[in-house]
Amino acid sequence: MQRTYLYEDELPQLDENGDSVQELYSKLSDPFTRYVPPSKSEAAITQINTSIVPGDVGMEYETFPQKEYPLVIYRVYSNGPAGRAGIKRYGNILDANGVDIVGENALGVYDSVLTYSKEITLTVAYATDTVSYNLTKEDIYAPTIFIDTLNGIPVITITHFKLNTADQKNGSYGELKAYLDSTQNTTEPRLIDLRNNPGGQVSHCTSMADLFIESGIISTRTTRDLSLEGKTLYRKKSEKAKSGDSGEKGKFVLLVNKGSASCSEIFAAALQEGANIPVAGVTTYGKGIGQSTWKTMDGGLAIITNWEFLTPKGNSYHKKGIIPDYPCESATLTCGIEAIQNYYGTKAFTKNISTFDKEPTILRRYQFEGGSIENSNF
Repeated sequence: MQRTYLYEDELPQLDENGDSVQELYSKLSDPFTRYVPPSKSEAAITQINTSIVPGDVGMEYETFPQKEYPLVIYRVYSNGPAGRAGIKRYGNILDANGVDIVGENALGVYDSVLTYSKEITLTVAYATDTVSYNLTKEDIYAPTIFIDTLNGIPVITITHFKLNTADQKNGSYGELKAYLDSTQNTTEPRLIDLRNNPGGQVSHCTSMADLFIESGIISTRTTRDLSLEGKTLYRKKSEKAKSGDSGEKGKFVLLVNKGSASCSEIFAAALQEGANIPVAGVTTYGKGIGQSTWKTMDGGLAIITNWEFLTPKGNSYHKKGIIPDYPCESATLTCGIEAIQNYYGTKAFTKNISTFDKEPTILRRYQFEGGSIENSNF
């Protein structure tokens, strides 16, 4: 930490004879520099690198409190038990292992059943049928890219930037590239939803941004790093785009909010300044710094802030955020659709946007941390 911590002016505050782990928490101003003890380090590494959901059936949910059975299936992961069983979206879950999923705490009841049972029997009601499914929980690589259509507009939701996801070889980058490659002749405008994306792996948010940028700088970082001799080394590095990717000719608007942070902001700034893609919503979180991870001698994990990121035009956004080109009072999907209409004049709407249904609050049984992370010596 003494050789890589970005805010080196704070280092004299550390007691050379003190407990270094405690110093990380009590003396340094940066809340993202932290230590994970050996007993939890492997789990932390798994969470940083992958989208694994341990012991699950592979679905996401929304709730409708006014319904007798309020828990509704919103998404189904095709590579999980629910997907293989043929469970479809938008069914009401009536019971799990014979327990009625009702009341204000329906999700809590459902979560309890799934937590303590490996074999799960679900009864799901659809508009014209009620079906029972027998599922066996497993560890699932969740997707991080989802495609929906709202008001005739394709919406690309990016939830995280991960090394290993439903695409276990190429991660989030592979998921996005596969979609863009399969739709490279699309001429209609599309909305990229980056709301509440907390970030992830820098290598993926920059390579994913490159899919939209023909040439020029994607992102620049200044780094306080280690040389091969273990001495402090100051670097400045710019990632540059390569041409020929399938997102370069498309029409897009990017939707962000206060929860779009860290690696998401690298991606947003790159598209805004490097590809002239309009950004809609509200100003992002403002985390323009990143962390390297170091495995310690005792098997712990030191996560140390040692980078600051700049936009393609060389601007710092730390503690400022990325400011939208099309600001809205609230970063709703309606805001994004209005921005598409503003910039592209699309006539693809299937209904008036003022009557757009209330968008769902998507519920997942597990949450993943974000950041702008690079693995140094796992």
